[in-house]
Amino acid sequence: MSLPKENYDIQQVSFHEDDRAQRLLDVFELKDGQINVSYVNSTSHVVAWHKHLKQTDRWVCLKGSFKVGLVEDENDEVDWTYLSDKRQEVLIIPPGWYHGYRALEPGSILMYHMDCKYDPDDVLRVEIGHFDEDWGIENR
Repeated sequence: MSLPKENYDIQQVSFHEDDRAQRLLDVFELKDGQINVSYVNSTSHVVAWHKHLKQTDRWVCLKGSFKVGLVEDENDEVDWTYLSDKRQEVLIIPPGWYHGYRALEPGSILMYHMDCKYDPDDVLRVEIGHFDEDWGIENR
């Protein structure tokens, strides 16, 4: 049995692509916040560093894996964590924390919820290398 057309709707999703990722933006048109999905095919690109003054992010890895860097204060060292589709975890990034990521597998997918709509005035950026960080992968 199929639903009559008047009982459902299909909405378009905003799409953005650059050399780092393909992104679906504001997927579900939430009243407060938004949900985005990033498909990252390259393991050589680093997407970093920025922080939000008001916004809290929640990240979950749907496919593949990511190396994630987090810095609370300009003078702190980077805290490293890893997200993977093999560990069902949500990373909560509060306002004021610099953050960034690198995909560890081609085709990795990151879904993230922002508790408010994207506001470019809420973002502060610094260059990759600002924290003397090493985005390389440990050989184990």
